[in-house]
Amino acid sequence: MPRYVIERHIPGAGKFPPEQLKAISLDSLGALQRLGPKIQWVHSYVTDDVIYCIYVAPDEAMIREHARLGGFPANRVYEVAAVIDPTTAE
Repeated sequence: MPRYVIERHIPGAGKFPPEQLKAISLDSLGALQRLGPKIQWVHSYVTDDVIYCIYVAPDEAMIREHARLGGFPANRVYEVAAVIDPTTAE
């Protein structure tokens, strides 16, 4: 199943207190529950003004529906073409 990187522009995200990050996570989990098992949230990286999320889903449309249901942006959605790490050099 395809893996996606979602770029969510959320001003000040890097300064959100843990309670606010928990609330966003709960919104995401609620949307995932509504969509069923075909979409999975792997993890997210929070930076100053952008949250980068890694998801597994059948298509971009489901990623965008998750964002709509969760009430947060999906400014850019990238399908992952390959994954590399230090072992790729071996």
